[in-house]
Amino acid sequence: MGTNIDNKCKQCRRVGEKLFLKGERCLGPKCAMVKRNSVPGVHGNKPRRRLSDYGNQLAEKQKAKKYYGVAEKQFRLTFEKASKKQGDAGKNFLKALEFRLDNVIFRLGFANSRSQARQLVNHGHFTVNEKKADIPSFSVKEGQVIAIKKNSQKSPYFRNLGEKLAQADRPSWLHFDASTMVAKVLHEPKDEDLPQGINVQMIIEYYSK
Repeated sequence: MGTNIDNKCKQCRRVGEKLFLKGERCLGPKCAMVKRNSVPGVHGNKPRRRLSDYGNQLAEKQKAKKYYGVAEKQFRLTFEKASKKQGDAGKNFLKALEFRLDNVIFRLGFANSRSQARQLVNHGHFTVNEKKADIPSFSVKEGQVIAIKKNSQKSPYFRNLGEKLAQADRPSWLHFDASTMVAKVLHEPKDEDLPQGINVQMIIEYYSK
């Protein structure tokens, strides 16, 4: 995946919403959306211009891409696969994004942001069903067990995660055993587990043109 080198705070300001790209900083008073909630650039203080229907659809697609940290080609392929499944295409799409390994690592509390989770996965710190998993886009399945690789458990980063992991707010579809530092995928995300700030219908309309 191509690296997005845009300033993370500016990405949030551009879409006008918190995308939680900088982890804990996004929850505090230093968040750019708290300090300066305006479009970046010299004309940022001007009112946001009204967009056409297509412009709104494009903006929503871009927002979802940045939220999950997925490149355009991968984002579209995920949508196409999800739209071929039975059931609600929008919900299938969001579930597929939630099932990405980098997102699961973030949801479990191992990382402060999805970009950090993606880096941890790339470096090969995790196993899925006792097999090394170092591809961020890897799609987990129900019943699979996710654990920290034995060699990685000795690193200062993971040794110091105890309190943070204990306080992490995890979705209902993921179970985490703090005593063994092992997680399990219980079931598909429920409707309430899916991000409520993404208008997936607009994304469907965008790709349907």
